[in-house]
Amino acid sequence: VQLQASGGGLVQAGGSLRLSCAASGRTFSSRNVGWFRQAPGREYEFVAAITSGGGRTYYTDSVNGRFTISRDNAKNTVHLHMNSRKAEDTAVYYCVASVSHYSGSYYSWSDYAYWGQGTQVTVSS
Repeated sequence: VQLQASGGGLVQAGGSLRLSCAASGRTFSSRNVGWFRQAPGREYEFVAAITSGGGRTYYTDSVNGRFTISRDNAKNTVHLHMNSRKAEDTAVYYCVASVSHYSGSYYSWSDYAYWGQGTQVTVSS
């Protein structure tokens, strides 16, 4: 599985941005997908995840209510809608995917076998 993230850029605090991730392969619909981020000098941080069928979503507390993850299995894409951006949202954002039919958790980097190249998001205050 190859993941290609896009949509990053510079946005003012309080603004909105949508990240997209396009996945290759025919097994996308059997994989959980999500987003992690890494700010300068910090470890990878779980942001959001969505189950393979799209029925359940998970968020880290700091983005809950501001970010929304969605997916379109017909188009092999996943999106992260980010509203009410804050300076602390500045980071490189990575699209991730699990192995097919994964039954583990959703919050750890080790739950995801495939990572995209990352897209930079900068929030100016």
